[in-house]
Amino acid sequence: MASVTSLTDLVSKQLTSALSATRPETSADPLLRRSDRADFQANGILALAKKAKANPRDLATEVVSHITTGDVIKDVEVSGPGFLNITIADRAVLENLAARYADGTGRLGVPLAENPGITVIDYAQPNVAKEMHVGHLRSAVIGDALRGMLDFTGEKTIGRHHIGDWGTQFGMLIQYLMEHPGELAPPSEVDGDQAMSNLNRIYKASRAVFDADEAFKERARKRVVALQSGDKETLELWQQFVDESKVYFNSVFDKLDMEIRDDEIVGESAYNEGMPETARLLEEMGVAERSEGALVVFFDDIRGKDDKPVPLIVQKADGGFGYAASDLTAIRNRVFDLHADTLLYVVDVRQSLHFKMVFETARRAGWLNDDVTAHHIGFGTVLGADGKPFKTREGETVRLKDLLDEAVQRAAEVVREKAKDLTEEEIQERAAQVGIGAVKYADLSTSPTRDYKFDLDQMVSLNGDTSVYLQYAYARIRSILRKAGDVRPAAHPELELHEAERALGLHLDAFGDTVFEAAAEYAPHKLTAYLYQLASLYTTFYDKCPVLKAESPEQVENRLFLCDLTARTLTKGMSLLGIRTPERL
Repeated sequence: MASVTSLTDLVSKQLTSALSATRPETSADPLLRRSDRADFQANGILALAKKAKANPRDLATEVVSHITTGDVIKDVEVSGPGFLNITIADRAVLENLAARYADGTGRLGVPLAENPGITVIDYAQPNVAKEMHVGHLRSAVIGDALRGMLDFTGEKTIGRHHIGDWGTQFGMLIQYLMEHPGELAPPSEVDGDQAMSNLNRIYKASRAVFDADEAFKERARKRVVALQSGDKETLELWQQFVDESKVYFNSVFDKLDMEIRDDEIVGESAYNEGMPETARLLEEMGVAERSEGALVVFFDDIRGKDDKPVPLIVQKADGGFGYAASDLTAIRNRVFDLHADTLLYVVDVRQSLHFKMVFETARRAGWLNDDVTAHHIGFGTVLGADGKPFKTREGETVRLKDLLDEAVQRAAEVVREKAKDLTEEEIQERAAQVGIGAVKYADLSTSPTRDYKFDLDQMVSLNGDTSVYLQYAYARIRSILRKAGDVRPAAHPELELHEAERALGLHLDAFGDTVFEAAAEYAPHKLTAYLYQLASLYTTFYDKCPVLKAESPEQVENRLFLCDLTARTLTKGMSLLGIRTPERL
């Protein structure tokens, strides 16, 4: 792969060299940023002037004298108290973009990270025998996007779907199935809807018997003990629930256009055998202690309303284990067996205190340290139009499948209205891509920790910061390239660029830097912001710079080149977020 040094880095190197030549005894970061007055503005001079006890403007003028203009930097001027406004040469812009365009790997010249690591991402965590609802949406969408961005940087990612497949409710379900054999069909004989219908029916029926029949309730409790003890018949029936649920899970994830690998579905049950050892290790190391019969970990800074310490319960007084033991055992597995150096947990922000205690416990045990870190990527709530948690009109939690189906249906209306040469089959295909893309983008364009309103009308709008706007920009470019016929895109560095061409070109060059920044900060919304601005800059370019009717054949080729590179960047960026870009809309 031929990696390309970004214009930002090229300018930064020249400025660093000039700063060193001006004041070799000290140094300062150029702190480049985009500016309305120039392509870049450098404001590191102020820090350098403070160190050197010099006048900032005088020092800035001296730094400029050490900058060579020409190949990359066209012009530098001192402004304000000592800022440097820097203009990039048109030739440098086009040559850098041409190098990106020539990269045949599809990476647009973006290099891989020098020292990539291994990141385990815990996301998309549905519960066995329970229907997925709107609350499961954000974990899946955010986790998948983080994985796409990290993979692109060269990080090795391992998915972990910590599904709820263990606990007391399974005693009730298994006992009911034992007394009503044949209620669950083999997974190969049902689709997702049938699987969920069966599971819902059995759950409601078993719950009704459990609440009304004390003898059944006692048998169900004993069945929990049999499950935890590894009883063969009990485990076989438990596996039926897991398999049936996976059929349903996969049907929903398919709608989300998201691949969930079976070997990465590692539920709570996978850590069952390791939890006693986790408890033993923590107690032996003195990290956990016995309190009122339970094994707990205390924290000086975590107290309840009565100012009493709030402990993390590793093992209950009756010997049972809860979420803390499961999560701590999972950390041991991910660090020592999977050799991860970063653990990400894409889980509701309301679990922040739990993860704070779990991570601190793991640090005290030495399982986490400066080289092996864990991060809770907490996300906010999906709200309805009324600003309250999203519910149906009846006040029930919205089923995720229904929500996705409605998004596709609404997108079909938009696509059909705009479609000129699409068949009904093509409209439905694109409606799925547009509708699901709209749901994902609305989620990802919001900072994960913030709540956001689920407004389908806005999500599928052709105007504003929506995935549909980006998808139509991509489709428009593909249409232009088809109309160009035999005229091929080609960069012409000798041409002078229009202001709109320069703005678009400079933004295209920043793609790699943006992805690396978004990945490092676990912030997909920074990539969506970049892509929206890219589509907006392209719209301005398209309005101000005729493409096929440009003044010369060279200008036509050059503008087609800018169009094609914009399309490639849009589709690459959207794909990292798990969103498709249809060729025609």
